[in-house]
Amino acid sequence: MDLSFLRDPVGHAERGENPTVLLKMRCGFAVIGVMQFLPGYCLLLASPRADRLESLTRDTRAAFLDDMGLLGEAVAQVCAPHRVNYSIYGNTDPYLHAHVVPRYAWEAPERLSRPIWTYPTELWTNPAHIYDEEKHGGLAKRIATALKQIASL
Repeated sequence: MDLSFLRDPVGHAERGENPTVLLKMRCGFAVIGVMQFLPGYCLLLASPRADRLESLTRDTRAAFLDDMGLLGEAVAQVCAPHRVNYSIYGNTDPYLHAHVVPRYAWEAPERLSRPIWTYPTELWTNPAHIYDEEKHGGLAKRIATALKQIASL
């Protein structure tokens, strides 16, 4: 997969050029994560572009957070994880996005109780975990279908 869209994933999604888009939602784009070592890892990219959660109006902020929860519900329905974790950071990428992370009982206990960012760099950079349509496309389609049904979009 050509990862050049990651330089501007929101802009690429808005132009229909982001290959990871699952669904356009009220306040952004649901996308499947590029790294799939935890199957079903997704993100919600704010659109129109926002730089932080607190820059949104209260109504838009509530809708963004609701969209995040709907995406998590779809991931939970399709992937049957032990739990779904949600996180929003602002220290690396200059655009608002939320991480929706399925957590599985098969994860090592010392990993399961910690954020996914504590997983070794080797997992985050291993080409075997990069989203591949042949390998992960069915999962992406099932999440998108569940999300459409849940969100009634």
